[in-house]
Amino acid sequence: QVQLVESGGGSVQAGGSLRLSCAASGYTYLRNVMGWFRQAPGKEREGVAYVRIETGRTYYADSEKGRFIISQDNAKNTVYLQMNRLKPEDTAMYYCAAGSYYDSTWYSSPGREVWYNYWGQGTQVTVSS
Repeated sequence: QVQLVESGGGSVQAGGSLRLSCAASGYTYLRNVMGWFRQAPGKEREGVAYVRIETGRTYYADSEKGRFIISQDNAKNTVYLQMNRLKPEDTAMYYCAAGSYYDSTWYSSPGREVWYNYWGQGTQVTVSS
């Protein structure tokens, strides 16, 4: 099993920045892919950014390209999400997720939740205008 714990959420004004962290423990070697997802009140959960652990290659939802950056520190088994130029519509609960299995089709659809079998409890991000 893999345990994931998110941190770094909080309240910030529009235009500000936050860095979220996702620390993994347990059988961390089971992680092949990881992603950040978010869910705003009354909306479905959506993917934001993703990383292939072995290679470090990153992928982003089209709407977040250029504002959000996903990175990893393998020595700490931690994945980060740097969020810049935050907007009120970024307000949501942010979750990190890890997937043990992937194949070549992951690269074309990294945001599909079926790829992720471990989830954290989430960290709240609130952006005020």
